[in-house]
Amino acid sequence: MRDGETVTFGGGGGLDRAAALRGRPGAVAALLAGGAARVLPLWRGKPLIAGAARARLGWLPPDHAALSAAREPPLFLGLAGGAPHFAADISAWEPAGVDAAATAAFFDATEQEHPALPPDHRFAELRGAMARLAPLEAELAATARGLAEWHRTHGYCARCGAHSEPAEGGWQRRCTACGAHHFPRTDPVVIMLVTRGNSLLVGRSHGWPAGMYSLLAGFVEPGETIEAAVRREVAEEAGVRVGPIRYLASQPWPFPASLMLGCHGEALDDAITIDRTEIEDARWITREAMVEVMLDRHPDVKPARRGAIARFLIEAWLADRIA
Repeated sequence: MRDGETVTFGGGGGLDRAAALRGRPGAVAALLAGGAARVLPLWRGKPLIAGAARARLGWLPPDHAALSAAREPPLFLGLAGGAPHFAADISAWEPAGVDAAATAAFFDATEQEHPALPPDHRFAELRGAMARLAPLEAELAATARGLAEWHRTHGYCARCGAHSEPAEGGWQRRCTACGAHHFPRTDPVVIMLVTRGNSLLVGRSHGWPAGMYSLLAGFVEPGETIEAAVRREVAEEAGVRVGPIRYLASQPWPFPASLMLGCHGEALDDAITIDRTEIEDARWITREAMVEVMLDRHPDVKPARRGAIARFLIEAWLADRIA
């Protein structure tokens, strides 16, 4: 797919991850103290979003008061525009008036203001802002969220259970007891543009917003190829057999740590048998009807979220760009 890297978080922004600097003694600390460094704070997975249009990230100097709640050193994201960029998890900060039910919802629409920051700087759900960010900032945000969430949930050694601490600029954790090294995880997930003639197979998961449909997707299992995962997931969820399969594009999806592998599959039949434990519904939608869906004019089907690879692939299919 020729324009596959234009998907949101697709890496087209030119971030230099500068991996060679991570293990060099004192290099990351020197970058942080050098004066040009900028730090993106995250609160419970939400990056700081700045501006009235909510179209840019809120970068702060390393000594900003809002970063004092970080319990571990800033995470080195890489070099952008020649300047070092970092991320810091300040989830220990307790803002006033947090709606616990809203923050636990499928999509958290609430925003949090920090008293040390301007009113137009707020912590907001990345899924709501991702399509508005420039490619470089989207890549930085995805890297920051994925890395910060891994550190938040992997504070103890998987080998011996002792506490671990960040190393290599945040790209490793090292056990303080047995010395084991642990690395950030990424889970491969297949997401399928399954077509039959002029129709596309879509489904919806339990708990999604009313009317929202997307492409079928699922985790790749140990010992399984991408092609086998595509066929298994579609058969399990919708009972549809898939024949020829080809890879189209990928998207890092830091919610919390997936790599979405977009594939096109040609269905061998169109009879749907839904496994209600897997998904709530599945249906075939014609190309003409999908145009209405994307224009938000369909009576009972809503489109996939802007910025998600599902929407990217559906739009490519409608425009005959998947060849």
